[in-house]
Amino acid sequence: KIKMKKLTTILFVTMVVAITTNSFAQSTWVAPKSADAIDNPLKNDVKATKQGKALYVQLCAICHGDKGKGDGLASATLNPKPANFLTEKFNKQTDGAVYWKLTEGKAPMASYKETLSKTQRWQLVNYLKSLKK
Repeated sequence: KIKMKKLTTILFVTMVVAITTNSFAQSTWVAPKSADAIDNPLKNDVKATKQGKALYVQLCAICHGDKGKGDGLASATLNPKPANFLTEKFNKQTDGAVYWKLTEGKAPMASYKETLSKTQRWQLVNYLKSLKK
């Protein structure tokens, strides 16, 4: 419960900053090349993907939308706009690059380094990569 309150607070603050400043540059977010070498320990793990879906619904759908198209309720006020996980551009990224982005964050996207375990972040990677299928 404490972790969830902390996550909610972080997400709220991130959204407020994005809404009030609206000064984030529209740029391509690229993970460092070293992220491509990070192996997904849960690759092809169906249970982990299902757990990732539960996390997605709780934490990500508000911005990225129920289907992952970047059209969630909060997306209208965010700049840059949330990623569409169904695009070729997103799906060409390695699992390691997506994991790195979830870990590090970049405003208005929150960092989940402190709020989600490594396993939970990999569960989210699995789910995000399953959306296009």
